[in-house]
Amino acid sequence: MPPFGPLKRIDLLRCLRNFGFDGPYSGGKHQFMVHGDITVRVPNPHQADIGRELLARILRQAGISMSEWEEL
Repeated sequence: MPPFGPLKRIDLLRCLRNFGFDGPYSGGKHQFMVHGDITVRVPNPHQADIGRELLARILRQAGISMSEWEEL
């Protein structure tokens, strides 16, 4: 797993798939990924890096702890 910090959108999608999420699916303003009853919005369709703060919010929304993120 990449260290916690800025990463490319494609790497975020790959990591979320490793945690069991499906997608991304098209939504209203953002694409989203689904795992059971958890839905996570995936921002940034323009391929720029996702910063630390946004990554932390996405992981919180997905129910993934920092230790789980770094172990993957």
